[in-house]
Amino acid sequence: MLLHTTIPLSRAWNSWSDRPAEMVFLPLGVRITPILYSSRSRTTSEIAPRSNAVRLGRHSIDGSHIDLETDHSGTTLGFSATKSDPFTVRGRWQGLKTGEWGLRFWVTIAISAEGDDAVTFDTEKGVALVRVGTRFVAIATEDAPVHVTGHESIAALRADFETNGYFHLASRSNAAPVLALRFNLEMMRQGAYCAAVADSAALAIEKAIAGLGSRPVEIPPAHTAAYEGALDAMRDVVAWNTVWDETNARPYTAVTRIWNLGKFAVWYNDQTFAALLAGVFDADLARENMAVALAGATPQGNIACIVTSNDAWVDRSQPPHGALVAWQLYQRTGERSILEAFYEALARNQRWWRTHRDPDGTGLVSCGSSDVGEGLYKGTAFAARNETGMDNSATHDEAIYDPATRSLSTFDLGLNCALALDAEMLSKMAAVLGYRADADEFAAAAAASRKLISEELWDDRRNIFANRQRKGGFVRSLSPTSFYPLLCGAATASQAEHLLRHLKDENTFAGAFGLPNATRDDPAFSDNVYWRGRIWPNVNFMVWLGLRRYGHFAEASAVARQSYDLFMKSWRTDRIAAENYNAVTGEAMDQGDTDPFYIWAALLPMMAVCEICDFDPWRGWTITNSGEDVSIGPMLTPAGSATVTIRDGLLVLALNGNDFLRTRIRGQMSNIVVEKGSVSFTVLAAETGEGMIELPTLEEDAFVAFHAEEGDVNWARVLNGEIAVPAASGYEGTRIKVVSS
Repeated sequence: MLLHTTIPLSRAWNSWSDRPAEMVFLPLGVRITPILYSSRSRTTSEIAPRSNAVRLGRHSIDGSHIDLETDHSGTTLGFSATKSDPFTVRGRWQGLKTGEWGLRFWVTIAISAEGDDAVTFDTEKGVALVRVGTRFVAIATEDAPVHVTGHESIAALRADFETNGYFHLASRSNAAPVLALRFNLEMMRQGAYCAAVADSAALAIEKAIAGLGSRPVEIPPAHTAAYEGALDAMRDVVAWNTVWDETNARPYTAVTRIWNLGKFAVWYNDQTFAALLAGVFDADLARENMAVALAGATPQGNIACIVTSNDAWVDRSQPPHGALVAWQLYQRTGERSILEAFYEALARNQRWWRTHRDPDGTGLVSCGSSDVGEGLYKGTAFAARNETGMDNSATHDEAIYDPATRSLSTFDLGLNCALALDAEMLSKMAAVLGYRADADEFAAAAAASRKLISEELWDDRRNIFANRQRKGGFVRSLSPTSFYPLLCGAATASQAEHLLRHLKDENTFAGAFGLPNATRDDPAFSDNVYWRGRIWPNVNFMVWLGLRRYGHFAEASAVARQSYDLFMKSWRTDRIAAENYNAVTGEAMDQGDTDPFYIWAALLPMMAVCEICDFDPWRGWTITNSGEDVSIGPMLTPAGSATVTIRDGLLVLALNGNDFLRTRIRGQMSNIVVEKGSVSFTVLAAETGEGMIELPTLEEDAFVAFHAEEGDVNWARVLNGEIAVPAASGYEGTRIKVVSS
């Protein structure tokens, strides 16, 4: 009997629960749970980050390598797990520091399964065995356990330790719902177990015993040299936060495995960002996360702000960034099915905003709270603020809630920019899917929103975009959403130049750590609580993306560098990936409401990754040769698994382990398209003069077409797999297409 049949085999053994050291074979519901006991404190630990000190280490997306450290009553242990094949996992522990005599500190490997399946212990072979349906899972240990005890639950095992101590023998058993294999740090300072799944008991036992001698699977560094560790950090944050939602029987990447509301919790924006981050590594996981985000779609048309096991805020939504993420996932995977799966919900959400949040019919939207559902705070100013995602931002201080229209009195700049961008991305999606009328509708909606933002939300006195009263002037407080018109393409060239000056003003947004979510000269900045003065990763990411859209690559790179340095300040020392950060000190945990392992923290190092290899919403697959040494990958692309290395100015793009492209041209290659028999890309050279691109896999008789900006096409034969590239200038540069004859 398989309990969860939709999990990809490669991810079946994984750290699915809120106990990160626990390995679960999800298809059978078999769990291997380390439990610690300290005689000194007479307390146990199930190594749960919400109540125990845990330092989350490396974690591959598929769970092929996992490691962490934990402290309990002065003793520090390291745990790791590796997989030699999808059905076999090898776990290991090591005592790193002892806080008491090792004889009295116990490491217990508890084995259990969902349902009524009992776990048995074969005393002759020294192996635990559990049968689930027709399948068997055997667990062998490197050393024989000191003794084996049986319990009704993990809670009962912990109670036995805490009540009776470590010498208690009355709970000895060879069969129970939870079987506990007990070891101590005096006799087993380090130890290992191996669990194997098979269709016979004998074969499972044989595999488990053999697996004890297997070599651990190591994770090679994913990102070295320039922006070192950025891709590794993204992977670890995504993998550790990917858990199993038992209530809805689905995997998802939670906002954090440490903090939750009830049994599960989904914020619309956070979940779409989780999909974006997961897509760098695994298309299935990205698709799962988008499905979870859009599961909050309501009959009214909006996507619920949050849905938890306790509540559902269907009366309000969050900024509509879903189409942006869906489009980028399509670019990265090349899978049209992603657009097909999510288009309808996203299109309905876009139309809902325009019909339900524009009470005066101006074409600009305001935040609100509809009269549906029973969500907490429904029909209040706070509920309306939730729609921006920036709940306590000072930009809302002058907004008044109108019960008649169920909306705030202000046009929210960030929300309107998000809506314009969402419409633009939906137009792109509709065009790919062949929905011509929809494509025209959403393109027109995006254009109309951009015009209104540029004309109505630009403050001529301060030369900046700002929130505005629907029937009055601009609000005083600003946030980095002032730069969002770059993101949606609403800023004129003159407005963009003014924004660049604000970006560099140390009285407002600049500084050693940027971008604060209240300007440094705003009284709210000193509050340093949530959206009043702190730095938020999702906001930095959006500003960075907007700068790149307008071709301000130097300024975007500066934001990426600052964001990377901010993230690494806490990550390198404490493995903290924070929900938000102090804008003065860069500290993560100086404020009690900040979560230490939040999914969108990975957007900070993601900017650094995308400075090298990106899937730009407007320029497609893009690779940049800055001349700095770097090695990064593997990453998901439409052409397969990609790695980019730059050494001594030579950039090498490898696909599926084979060199595909080499060049010393400094600058950017964008709109890269790899198809059977052809490859095409646009070159934006940072230096004048000709360059060379080598395509080692090309046939000798391939042809190359150079499309100059003025539209001329010149054909030439590829010689020795090399293409001589003429000097390129301007954004479009030279479009090159290589075709095998």
